[in-house]
Amino acid sequence: MVPQFFRPSPYQMGGYPGVSGSGTGTPGSMGTPGSMGAVPPQVTSGSPMTPTGAVIQAPQQQFEQSYVENILRLNLGKTGTFYMTYENNSQWNAKIFTGVIEAAGRDHIIISERSTGQRILLLTLNLDYIVFNEPLVYQYPGVVGNPPQGR
Repeated sequence: MVPQFFRPSPYQMGGYPGVSGSGTGTPGSMGTPGSMGAVPPQVTSGSPMTPTGAVIQAPQQQFEQSYVENILRLNLGKTGTFYMTYENNSQWNAKIFTGVIEAAGRDHIIISERSTGQRILLLTLNLDYIVFNEPLVYQYPGVVGNPPQGR
């Protein structure tokens, strides 16, 4: 294999490579509108675009999707009883944990037991269901729910 060396491409000032346009302008200036050919649109980070380059404006208020981890994040500090099952475990197939939700990720939940002060990392892979003895904060896109309370 023959090594290929970097050769900078000769760009015209004020334009984009491969885009026709006058390309005239002083260094550091963008020229007048229309003098550069096609200019990419201003896009808010994360906004989707159509194949033709039109920007689709996202709605102003966005809710998190309804996944267990997002519901748990809305309810940090609440006490829950977590019912877990562990397949092919000869010592215990099912186990119950009770604790305060400290954090929740895509594949895990961190709770703390008030009685022992221990922090427990639970994998959502083993989660069957959770029971709460108090109302939950819950938001689902397009459905009116109870808004998050200030902590």
